[in-house]
Amino acid sequence: MLDQPAGSRTGKTSPSGGPRLDFQEHLADIEAAGLLVRIDRPINKDTELHPLVRWQFIGGMPEDERRAFLFTNVVDSKGRRYDMPVVLGALAASPRIYALGMGQKVEDIGEAWMRAIAHPIPPTLVNDAPCQDVVITGEELRAPDGGLTRLPVPVSTPGFDAAPYLTATLCITKDPENGVRNMGTYRAALKAPDRLAVRMVAREATGAGGYLHWLKYRARREKMPIAIVIGAAPIVVFTGPQKLAVDVDEMAVAGGAAGAPIRMTRCRTIDLEVPADSEIVIEGLIDPEVLEPEAPFGESNGYVALEAFNMPMQVTAITHKRNPVFTSIISQVTPSESSVIKKVAYEPLFLAHLRHALEIKSIRKVAMHEPLSNLRPVIFLQFAADAQSSEVWRGLHGASTLQSNCGKIVIAVSEDIDPTSLDAVMWSLAYRTNPVEDALITPHRGGVQGAQYGPRKTDSGLLIDATRKRAMPPLALPTREHMEHARILWEELKLPPLTVRAPWHGYTLGEWTEEWENFARRTTAGEWAQTGEETLSRQQKGLLPETPVRPGQSSED
Repeated sequence: MLDQPAGSRTGKTSPSGGPRLDFQEHLADIEAAGLLVRIDRPINKDTELHPLVRWQFIGGMPEDERRAFLFTNVVDSKGRRYDMPVVLGALAASPRIYALGMGQKVEDIGEAWMRAIAHPIPPTLVNDAPCQDVVITGEELRAPDGGLTRLPVPVSTPGFDAAPYLTATLCITKDPENGVRNMGTYRAALKAPDRLAVRMVAREATGAGGYLHWLKYRARREKMPIAIVIGAAPIVVFTGPQKLAVDVDEMAVAGGAAGAPIRMTRCRTIDLEVPADSEIVIEGLIDPEVLEPEAPFGESNGYVALEAFNMPMQVTAITHKRNPVFTSIISQVTPSESSVIKKVAYEPLFLAHLRHALEIKSIRKVAMHEPLSNLRPVIFLQFAADAQSSEVWRGLHGASTLQSNCGKIVIAVSEDIDPTSLDAVMWSLAYRTNPVEDALITPHRGGVQGAQYGPRKTDSGLLIDATRKRAMPPLALPTREHMEHARILWEELKLPPLTVRAPWHGYTLGEWTEEWENFARRTTAGEWAQTGEETLSRQQKGLLPETPVRPGQSSED
């Protein structure tokens, strides 16, 4: 990736042949795969950097064409130039980039996480720590142009954000009672060269792991050590959003996913351990007796989070490699890099819960709606064509209750409906539901992300069975063989490129006879007049128009 990757002296690849355990070696992999764009012209981190990369998410680019962007000539609005490059999209601009970071195929990611959770590998403690090649403390940390101001921290939502923010974070805290480590991806606003404001989800029972630790430190009247890691190996970063039990050592799960222990080292100024091969580590203490106004900041729910009191972090040290790369993520309005990180992990997790924990045999797929809604509120479930109503409803309730902030709206569709196509789901809603029978409003839900800033703390949910409940006429498109032949003709004629989305051919849905199939075969063979001769002999008197030929047959518009 860079001329001399800082981690190259240790050759950090999992011994099992799995993922890279050094972030810069991961960058080299995605560049070799043609998934990285280098930008060498000056780019302003305060006004240009995030908006430029955001265009690939909101500009209609197909998911597989998204790239990581490496900026090698970063400046700010005051004219300062930074000698540290910045990369966006290197974690999950697309599922393919995420999969490279895991050392897996995209389709194997879900099973890989299940194996890692079942077979964790504890980390190992080392003294050889590239993340501590450079150590900044004392006056160098507090100087007006020192400390955090030396880092090229971008502004994520120029025009709304109140500060540059650390976004691609791995925030490490430790339970003061049992010593169990927690890792979370929490935003952190720059406040001073040696001060940040950290926001962790604050709910008493289901809040962020770091927040639950904060509560314990507050009860003990002790300051909470925290380390913010920037640029850990992707397999380590990806473990943070997995929503594991609070007593699970997430670093051991990361080791399980890597197939090897994660190398850890002790921090220089606080009692925590961090991944030794990380790019940058910010060490500090949070005083649980004090809170400081933080935000506005563009949230991943698609709205700007307004000012609220959150946790000030007094920075005690910044350590980094000799030639580090600063990484940030695209979040806010989805699709985004942060939504891809969640999507490829959450969908398999929900599917495994429904299929194995609830033993719903007919479940086929879980799709979390990504554009604008940020995955978690809206979930689509795909069931086998012959799924029983009881299984469908167990699946709807199971998906809506697995996590408190997931599944505000859950819709079930049948196997012929692509749950990733909102148009197909709407078609199913329009023609396969009777709302008075097939919809259920559930009370007493936890609020969606951002609810803590509003007047209501509880919410309700909506469950809809939009599966096919009876035989129906075929989908009114030419059958597959005719559409495939026409596609070949289209390409031979060099007509404009197509973006194909299901459904793109007709198929039967139960209400179709061999007689009607014979009519259709005759028609495509040019023998329709023979059908006319047969129907002539079946003329009847005394009927009204639109009377179905078959008893019990519905009349479809």
